[in-house]
Amino acid sequence: MSSPYAPLELPEVRALLFAVASSVLASSALGAVIGYQVYQLAKDPLALGLLGLVEAIPALGLALIGGFVADRLERRGIVLVTTLTMILASVLFALFGNSSLVSLYSIVFIIGIARGFSSPALAALEAQVVPKHLTIVASSWLSASWIGCGIVGPALGGFAFDALGSSHTFLLIAGLYFVALLCVFLIAKKPKPIPPKGERMLESIALGVKFVTGNQILLGSMALDLFAVLFGGAIALLPIFANEILNVGASGFGFLVAAPSVGALGIMLFAAHHPPGKNAGRNFMLCVAAFGCTMIVFALSTNFYLTLFTLMLSGVFDGYSMVIRKSIVRLESPEHMRGRIASVSSIFIGASNELGALESGVAAKLLGTSRSVWMGGIVTLLVVAATAFYAPKLRQLNLEP
Repeated sequence: MSSPYAPLELPEVRALLFAVASSVLASSALGAVIGYQVYQLAKDPLALGLLGLVEAIPALGLALIGGFVADRLERRGIVLVTTLTMILASVLFALFGNSSLVSLYSIVFIIGIARGFSSPALAALEAQVVPKHLTIVASSWLSASWIGCGIVGPALGGFAFDALGSSHTFLLIAGLYFVALLCVFLIAKKPKPIPPKGERMLESIALGVKFVTGNQILLGSMALDLFAVLFGGAIALLPIFANEILNVGASGFGFLVAAPSVGALGIMLFAAHHPPGKNAGRNFMLCVAAFGCTMIVFALSTNFYLTLFTLMLSGVFDGYSMVIRKSIVRLESPEHMRGRIASVSSIFIGASNELGALESGVAAKLLGTSRSVWMGGIVTLLVVAATAFYAPKLRQLNLEP
């Protein structure tokens, strides 16, 4: 078995890791600062809801086209262009972020367009940078970097906003994106995929979607993650639990929000040292089932410390399943289709996050907060059972070399 630090010994993998870390640190800080800025201008919670929608529409709407482009052009070049776009967007925020909601939303829409192309290109580039036998270990390090910087980023954005003001904070974020740009420059150009002659864009996209839907392992892992987050996730309802059920206020709410990320970060660092190769499919399903169980306990708990511990456990199970799912996408994707398959995966993930928050709100309105969450946990268990029955290849999957 390879050393858990073997990926970190490769210069290009280190460059990719630092690029991801700097980019996620910047994007998570940017998201927090933009949200704060929008609320300062509008004083309306609806404006915050529209903020997510403005970014999600182009990001998800262009994902399949982004996957097609990633399978036609040099992927490192796409990542460089989209990162440069994020630098320019951050500078535009610094110049026009205080002017109006229209200007803020317009720049956020540009960011959504960049996301539509960057996500599949980055996923495909990762497969070209990381040797195949180090895929699982490298996925653990990259996911841990993603989660860790996602925790630090919003706090960094908030402190910078208070200390420096909005304009200088946006310039600081632009600087973080510039560091990511330099790190990507350290990665050598990779060969462009060779497309079949005469294959048109719509035909190419359709082939990518058809490959996923015809692959029991890919479709099963993506669908299971989608429905688990869609029905079992409850992050959007944490303010209600903090204020009305647990009565812990804003400080307690902050701990509740951080708990899943802390659990996920810990298990990803563990996975880097103990890669989940043997019985990966079975363990993936067990983790999703355990995630559903934690949501049931979370919904029924009225004790703050039990709730905090349960949320941390939910992050552990979700983080471990994330490492396996990312490894499945890398290992099950043919080189010439990596961009298109990654784009389908990004749609599943984006839809689960965006629609999951909506589903949580609607279900809580109709059924009550606690009931909607524990019923969602039960639905998650049923989805796992159905997937285990209808996707035996996923259940029996082994990712050991």
